[in-house]
Amino acid sequence: MNEQVNIIKEQVIAEETPSAREQEVLSVVLDLMVEEGDGFSMASVARRASCSKETLYRWFGDRDGLLTATVQWQASKVRMPKLDGDNLTLEAFAETLNEFAFSWLTVLTGDVSIALNRLAVSHAGNNKSSLGRIVLENGPFAMRSRLLPIFLMGHKASIITVQGDEAFRTFFGLVIADVQIRALLGDDKRLSKKQIEKFAQRAVEQFLTLCGSKQ
Repeated sequence: MNEQVNIIKEQVIAEETPSAREQEVLSVVLDLMVEEGDGFSMASVARRASCSKETLYRWFGDRDGLLTATVQWQASKVRMPKLDGDNLTLEAFAETLNEFAFSWLTVLTGDVSIALNRLAVSHAGNNKSSLGRIVLENGPFAMRSRLLPIFLMGHKASIITVQGDEAFRTFFGLVIADVQIRALLGDDKRLSKKQIEKFAQRAVEQFLTLCGSKQ
């Protein structure tokens, strides 16, 4: 099981946390995207963040690099619980999925993620913007990469009977359900913290019912 634990540790190390100053810049980008969409310029970011364009290019490379760093930082707010693969129990496995699902839903239903995903959907297939691809790669695809080692642990411990894409797609469908699409379409009935907790718990219970070992 240590191999799977090491995979998760390597993923955490690979996700470099931006410096405090870089986070200030990324917050500015998120604010501008909520206010104006993704039509902002590097100059407008530099002006509001009180830094030079040269600094932005040095830190992030180009505008796509800045967008990617911003989306990655937002996605990193989804907390990755620690899980010990040795002597893994059903209770520990379920609790890890619960924590992840709760964090995932909390971030997805926040104003920033809603604005970001609305923009990404509006630009999907649009050659004028790479935002759709950036959000896809650093949103759902990134969540998949973070969850696959967890599912592998559960499969190795005979807690679940599936792994890989089958496990992720089933879990994704149960956790996200219609929550994100309702938020994207303007449903103002946002889930409370308690509702998110119950929703996440129910999704995990359903996942274990569908994919759990019968032994």
